Amino acid sequence: MSRNGYNEGCLAAHALDLIGDRWALLVLRELMLGPKRFGLIKAGLPGIATNILTRRLEALEASGLLRHHRLPPPASVAVYELTEAGLATRDVIDALCRWGVQQPGHDPTKFISPTALMLSMRVMVRPDRVTSPIEAGFIMGDERFTARLDMTGFTPRPAPGALPALTFSGSGNTLAIAVYGPSPVAPLAAGGVIGLAGDPDTAQRFVDAFRLGA
Repeated sequence: MSRNGYNEGCLAAHALDLIGDRWALLVLRELMLGPKRFGLIKAGLPGIATNILTRRLEALEASGLLRHHRLPPPASVAVYELTEAGLATRDVIDALCRWGVQQPGHDPTKFISPTALMLSMRVMVRPDRVTSPIEAGFIMGDERFTARLDMTGFTPRPAPGALPALTFSGSGNTLAIAVYGPSPVAPLAAGGVIGLAGDPDTAQRFVDAFRLGA
């Protein structure tokens, strides 16, 4: 799509003028749980060329959907962070997940970023399967999250500090196998497919609250 846009007064066309370029929504996805450095955004989008990512970030900043700033000391690193308008695209991404899971052809063996897994779990959770709240941690390479699972849903957030006693580790793809696949957690951990710290029974109760489907 040209940056000239669709030149229509339709509200849907206006929205696509802002977020309809290839990769734009996925860049927003990678920032949905918190600010990130350029390199970490790129790690979550391995198929994007560096120059295209730079252009998308510049366009999204110009549209008021994200901002580029430097974190205060001691971090003192430059990060990209969603604005209120950028965060409001969460409903769009959630809706695409709900629609996409109903369409044939999904290939879960393709790359799944850590943030993409967390966001999919937020959509695919079944709160009616939760009998008691569970706090869990996730280590996926350079990204770490904590999450609360309870009767209201699944709430992930970045984890700058200590992780809960129950912590899963692996890649986005291997942890997706543990969360959505048919195999129990314990043998996956015993076979080295994922890492697991904490009680296996609690881990199983945790993943049993998710189902990849409508």
